[in-house]
Amino acid sequence: MKVISRKAIVFSLIVCSYYNSANAQIVTTPRHEIGFSGGMFIYQGDLTPQKAGAFKTPGIAINLFYNRLLSRFFSLRTNLAFGKLMADDANYKSPEWREQRAFKFVARTTEISELLVWNILGNNYGDRKILSPYLFAGIGVSSLRINRDWSHTNYDYFANDSSMLAGLATDSTYKLPGNIPVIPMGVGLRYSISNKLSIMAEASYRYTFTDYVDGFSKSANPGNKDFYSSYTIGLIYTFGKNSSLDCPIMKY
Repeated sequence: MKVISRKAIVFSLIVCSYYNSANAQIVTTPRHEIGFSGGMFIYQGDLTPQKAGAFKTPGIAINLFYNRLLSRFFSLRTNLAFGKLMADDANYKSPEWREQRAFKFVARTTEISELLVWNILGNNYGDRKILSPYLFAGIGVSSLRINRDWSHTNYDYFANDSSMLAGLATDSTYKLPGNIPVIPMGVGLRYSISNKLSIMAEASYRYTFTDYVDGFSKSANPGNKDFYSSYTIGLIYTFGKNSSLDCPIMKY
C-alpha cells in the first residue's frame, strides 16, 4: 500500500506541476491594459512666437486609453483625450505688434485616436521592472469648440497694414472648424511598480491640416498650419499578469 501511495503522490505532483505550468502560460500572458494620464496641452501656431509652443498659457489634458497587446513589441492603443488649448498675443512684449494685435483664443478639444505603440525593448510580456521606452503614432479626430477674441486689437496701430485688417475681416466671417483630422506621434517611458501597475510619462505632438485651430489665419500667418502637443504622466493597469492556480496541499 505504501508503494502505491507513493506512486500516486509522485503521479499527482507531476500532473499538478504540468497543469500549473500550462495554466500559467495561458493566464500570465497579458493581452489587455487600461490607463489614465493627466497633464497639459500646448498650442503651437500664429499666436505665439515660441517654436516650442505657448507654454505661458498651458491647457489641461486628460487621457483615457485601452491597450491591446499584440506581441512582445507592439500594441494597439485606443485613446480618448479631453482638454483645452489657449494662447494670447498680449503675453509677448516682443515684437511690439503682438501686444497691439492682442488676438487670443480658447478651444475645448475632445480627441479620439488609434495608435500603434512600439515597445523598443520588446518586453510587453516580460518583467517590466526597468525603465522601458516606447514610441507611438497613429491617426485621430479632434472635435474643437473654438472661442476667439480680437476685441483688444489696436486698429490705429495697424492703420497702414491693409493686409492684416483685410485678413481679420475675412477671418471674422470664416466658419471655424468643428472636427479636424490629426496625426498624433510621440515618445513615452513606463516603469512597473507592481505585477499589474505601471507608471508612465509621455510627450506627444499632433499634426493638423488647418490654420484655424486658434480661429485666425488670414490676419496672422496663413502660410503655416496650427499644431498642438501634450505632456502627461499617468498609470497603466495590466490584466492577466503573474497570476496562476496553485495545486492543493496533499496530505499523506
